[in-house]
Amino acid sequence: MTTRMYVALQSRFVAAERGASLVEYALLLALVALVAIAAVRIVGTNVTSDFEDIASNL
Repeated sequence: MTTRMYVALQSRFVAAERGASLVEYALLLALVALVAIAAVRIVGTNVTSDFEDIASNL
């Protein structure tokens, strides 16, 4: 009887651990996306400024 309970609890713990790792990957992906968006916005602003300078010099 106790072996069955142990196996049942262990299988639930493993399933919960898989779910936790999925959440961790989702959070990591969201963080990477935010950093990428911020980098593109910053670089985009600088590039726009450079092209405006070039256009005004022509």
